[in-house]
Amino acid sequence: MRLVHLADLHIGYRQYQRLTPAGINQREADVAGTFKRAIDRTIELRPDFVLIAGDVFHTVRPSNPAILHAFLQFARLVSSLPDAKVVMVAGNHDTPRTAETGCILRLFSPLGITVVEGDAQRLEFPEQGVSILAVPDMPSGVPALTPDPAAQRNILLLHGEVEGVLPDYARRMERASVEISKDQIEPTRWDYVALGHYHVHREVAPNAYYSGSIDYTSANPWGEIHEERAAGLHDPVRGGKGIIEWDLDTATHTFHPLTVSRPLVDLPRLDGMSMTARELDEAIRERVDNARVPIDDNVARLVITNVSRHVARQMDPKAVRDVKRRALHFNLDVRRPELVLRSASGAPGRRPSLPEILRDKLESRPISAEIDRAAFVSLGMEYLTMADAAATAIPVSDSL
Repeated sequence: MRLVHLADLHIGYRQYQRLTPAGINQREADVAGTFKRAIDRTIELRPDFVLIAGDVFHTVRPSNPAILHAFLQFARLVSSLPDAKVVMVAGNHDTPRTAETGCILRLFSPLGITVVEGDAQRLEFPEQGVSILAVPDMPSGVPALTPDPAAQRNILLLHGEVEGVLPDYARRMERASVEISKDQIEPTRWDYVALGHYHVHREVAPNAYYSGSIDYTSANPWGEIHEERAAGLHDPVRGGKGIIEWDLDTATHTFHPLTVSRPLVDLPRLDGMSMTARELDEAIRERVDNARVPIDDNVARLVITNVSRHVARQMDPKAVRDVKRRALHFNLDVRRPELVLRSASGAPGRRPSLPEILRDKLESRPISAEIDRAAFVSLGMEYLTMADAAATAIPVSDSL
């Protein structure tokens, strides 16, 4: 008996201003294409259970094209696997912050998908001898996580943050979802633990995994790529995303890679210390021209550290604009040398930077329940980058 575990689909994710010929945001179309490939692969595997661990949509109120695409793909999944049980829990991106706003995932119930939102539910499948405790995003608190002693096999399906797993950058970028300790889960009591919320594939225990997202849809995809490289998951063209197949009989885990619709090209960073503006211009051209994966029509970034303000002002803005035109989005991240100040006691210290101050303010500022917090913070940081670029006469990044 086998299951497929996927999570963090983020259908309807939008970024940058490029549109397809049909008028759809290009990144939204990219994610839609990756989702279709995830459904294709799941159908090929023909599992007995399909577990979807939350964040099906990127926002509580997705666009009509996103809803239609998701409905058609899930309908195709159900019709192609008539004997499989499909269970879906709501993630923090799917969960409305107000009681009067309904959860969009209910739309999939008529297809035969079991949708769990609001409160945790124990789902019994006696013919298969399987009990699933399905725990959606629950800001009010985590229920007791106990398996069914009468079931032959017990599965925990949960959208939330396992304490100590998410890196600091991911915790800062996301609104806090349900947080739980590994001791609360106690993985040894379960036959499998399917987790969602963290966008990088990660083992929490030998039978407990985050599947990771199916595409790069967080506010910091470059952090994800760094982690994927460290874990040996990342391919420059394919990316580092995928879905999990778990064999309940043999307790065997298989990660099936998915090819993302559009590569993210993180160029080798430059140290601009002691470099002139002309040398930096040439170094940028060299990095772009010799990129292992071309930046053309892709999303790309180049980080340059230790560039003083006066050198940044002398760089050629036209050359940067020419590079930007080649990519779907090109982020030239020029960073000044970090200044270390000393406190009154003489100990070295550093005041919070303006980006750090702004991020803290945006993450704590009261906003409407209908506004996606991660997108709100990301947009604020993008505007700050644009303002800084204008001050240094270098267009560091395009607007959203």
